[in-house]
Amino acid sequence: MRHFNPILQNLALFGCAAAFAASGRLGADARSESSGNVIIPEPSLAVPFDVPVPAFPDRRFDVTQFGAKGDGKTLNTEAFAKAISACAQSGGGRVVVPAGLWLTGPIVLQSNVDLHLEERAFVVFDPNLKHYPLIETSYEGLQAYRRQSPISGRDLINVAITGKGIVDGSGQAWRPVKKGKMTESQWQGLLNSGGAVDRWGSTWYPSSAALGAAALLAEVRDPKRQLTMEAYEAMGEYLRPVSVSLVRCKNVLLEGPTFQNSPAWNLHPLMCENVTLRHLTVKNPWYSQNGDGVDLESCRNVVVASCDFDVGDDAICMKSGRNEEGRKRGLPTENVRILNCVVYHGHGGFVIGSEMSGGVRNVEVNDCIFIGTDTGLRFKSTRGRGGVVEGIRIRNVVMTDIPTQAITFNMYYQGLAPIPDPEDAPIPSRTEIPAPSEETPRFRNISIVDIVCRGAGQAVVLQGLPEIPLENVELKNVFIKAVQGLACSDAEGIRMENVEIVPGQGPVFSIHNSRDVTLDRAVCPPGAEVFLSLSGSRTKDIRVLRTDMTPARKDVERTGDVPADALMRNP
Repeated sequence: MRHFNPILQNLALFGCAAAFAASGRLGADARSESSGNVIIPEPSLAVPFDVPVPAFPDRRFDVTQFGAKGDGKTLNTEAFAKAISACAQSGGGRVVVPAGLWLTGPIVLQSNVDLHLEERAFVVFDPNLKHYPLIETSYEGLQAYRRQSPISGRDLINVAITGKGIVDGSGQAWRPVKKGKMTESQWQGLLNSGGAVDRWGSTWYPSSAALGAAALLAEVRDPKRQLTMEAYEAMGEYLRPVSVSLVRCKNVLLEGPTFQNSPAWNLHPLMCENVTLRHLTVKNPWYSQNGDGVDLESCRNVVVASCDFDVGDDAICMKSGRNEEGRKRGLPTENVRILNCVVYHGHGGFVIGSEMSGGVRNVEVNDCIFIGTDTGLRFKSTRGRGGVVEGIRIRNVVMTDIPTQAITFNMYYQGLAPIPDPEDAPIPSRTEIPAPSEETPRFRNISIVDIVCRGAGQAVVLQGLPEIPLENVELKNVFIKAVQGLACSDAEGIRMENVEIVPGQGPVFSIHNSRDVTLDRAVCPPGAEVFLSLSGSRTKDIRVLRTDMTPARKDVERTGDVPADALMRNP
């Protein structure tokens, strides 16, 4: 297990001027001192929970005893299935895959079975898509037809994948590739390998059938369109599966292996309970479409510990279904601990959403490192999702070289934002504010403490919805050096204490149409263009406490119709 504390003890190497709190507990320590009668709501506290790890009888079933050959040419689908069935029928144990190159079709797990990949065991799933029949499953938060996953299990109790081997999902046989994500030589190599390119010359598909199927995808996603099984079969080469699909399983352990090159998402526990993921390496090419690391969907009691991710989409993601389907399912992802993980490439290091319609609650993220991840801490949703995200506690995260936002809350995911570019500071929206409904997502009671980021496109975006603002978010002991500073829009009950943001341009803090926002002991970088920018007619109750703004060239600027009494300085 990696040791993270020495890194935190030497945060000065990252240029952090803030003194970080030593205590790891919230409660009284998390509530900073108030001034006068100002009381800041405290984020919800997590409820302790235990995650039992499955144990298995001391029985060994070597796949070679059932005819499997690790020669890289024998298709071992039947032999693997026989070994797993024999193990389960005997009352459980360990199915062992020795060193070798094991070509196989889909592996279906059973209860009380530990699929153990010994060191130098390399399991490669056959790229012939005909081995993966069309099944009814869930994809991106909705019921859907997809191809069968390379590894799957449903309604199981006590199941594991362990060892030091490698699992390769042969994703190159499934995934489209966008030209803009490749170098010219890489793109030319794809063209030379065969496949087909769309009429714009911008996206490569592994086959002409996959290209044709992509054109029908809009019909599949139209809820008013009832497609036949024949129509889905015609799109079969485009309906990529997740690599590891575990549905309604209890007592799950994934420990040790490398999972790589998935057709879509890599690891997808869905509606599972008591899940432990530890000492895993999860890899996908950085250009892989939908190449998520792990997506925990409507799961409860989960630990993700000491794992490394280098993927093509979100790395560690919390989900709970999309829109009406997710709300009807009504199963939040809850009671999750994520600790001591490292993320390299990925659209987000730790992510909630956007399919979070069943809710996400009681999640802790501690002692993680994000290196070159597109976004660091990413919260995303949009109107239509509904759902409540609350009781999220994040502590001790180090980031470097983040191309976009180090921390972002985006309630306008997939467009419809009131600002033209997510890197711009919020500007007044002229659109009509809809009434709140069950379709309105709600994010509240979130604590983000002890954060260091050396290099980002933008430090922080706190963007709620005008009908239901982002509520009760704490930023404490934060140092971020970025091109742009912090932008807060449609938020309420925001507490920032001992926050130092060093932007290369623009204001340090921009607040638009937000209320009850406190900056306490903020650090003003010398020579900053503007320390605090206020805009919007709904901006009020902005407090700046124990903060020296004089190092900035301009302390406060007001734009638009912000009320004259919106700001209180050091009351």
